[in-house]
Amino acid sequence: MRELFDDLHRWVAAGTPVAIARVVDLEGSGPRLPGAAMAVTIDSDVRGSVSGGCVEGAVVIEALEVLESDQHRMVTFGYSDDEAFAVGLTCGGTIHLFLETFDPEPADWFDQLGSDLASETPVALATVIEGPGVGSKLLVRDEASGPSVLGSVGDTDLDRVIERDVRGELAAGRSGIRHYGEHGEAREGVVSVFIESFAPPPRMVIFGAVDFTAALARVAKVLGFRVTVCDAREVFATRQRFPMADDVVVDWPDRLLAEVGAGLGPRDAICILTHDAKFDVPAVVSALETQVGYIGVMGSRRTHDDRTARLVDAGLNSDELARLRSPIGLDIGARTPEETAISIVAEIIGHSTGREAIALSLTEGPIHS
Repeated sequence: MRELFDDLHRWVAAGTPVAIARVVDLEGSGPRLPGAAMAVTIDSDVRGSVSGGCVEGAVVIEALEVLESDQHRMVTFGYSDDEAFAVGLTCGGTIHLFLETFDPEPADWFDQLGSDLASETPVALATVIEGPGVGSKLLVRDEASGPSVLGSVGDTDLDRVIERDVRGELAAGRSGIRHYGEHGEAREGVVSVFIESFAPPPRMVIFGAVDFTAALARVAKVLGFRVTVCDAREVFATRQRFPMADDVVVDWPDRLLAEVGAGLGPRDAICILTHDAKFDVPAVVSALETQVGYIGVMGSRRTHDDRTARLVDAGLNSDELARLRSPIGLDIGARTPEETAISIVAEIIGHSTGREAIALSLTEGPIHS
């Protein structure tokens, strides 16, 4: 819903009836993940996408019917030989959509969601998609940001259980469906709730203001990272050299991580591209003190061996050293800064999804797990 917010705000202000279709579940391969959304007005003005084009026309028809009937509905589109080039998904997967008329009331959750998205405050929206209270919503916010919960699904105990689960999903940056009993009982399927997490963008902290850094920052921005470039050398760490970065910091790695390290988590990455012991060692030691998901360090194998010896002398043990991806990146024969940037982000993606870097042509089974 994030990408639709401005249009929804405009339509609400104008009193234009609008329906929203959201991907709430996905089986097998699919072009869009849970949370992808499409909005359709009563005048057939369309924004967003739920399938990258495969079933958009059919979804528009469903959305207009929802507006006419004012009734929520679940719709499933999947692959079939007979309908593959009609309404089905030619990629072979199945998507489950929840369609509803858009109503920002009650509890003003829509305005609060917009405010939190603008300030990059962690927030999640839980919507009942099946069972009692279908369509009701619970907005769960970062507890340090004021009122932490807006709305209700109609049962106090269920509200409490949903809030607990939403906070776990939000911390991991995940969206998906949870099932409950009528009052929040586990392992029951009376109530189905779609949790849509709006976590802040993942962060990438790059140490070393070198040519490889500029290429990596550009690629990381394409993937949605918030990028910080840090180098203690003021002449190199400049906004002119790294205009694509969100922040350019002149400081030592350990000092910067002392400030921001506590906020780094499993979705974030630290890339150390300096391959200079006086920068690398304090950067690695400080990075390992965080909960960051990926730590990559550039350098040849000889540099890696020398750096490892220095890190051992600094007191690191084998378990800590095992967290490092060094030399950084995948072995794809990269030579230029741009090719190296691709190899690094490919390793980051594989690390975050738990996949080994093997060519798809050499594997079997589903592409997406």
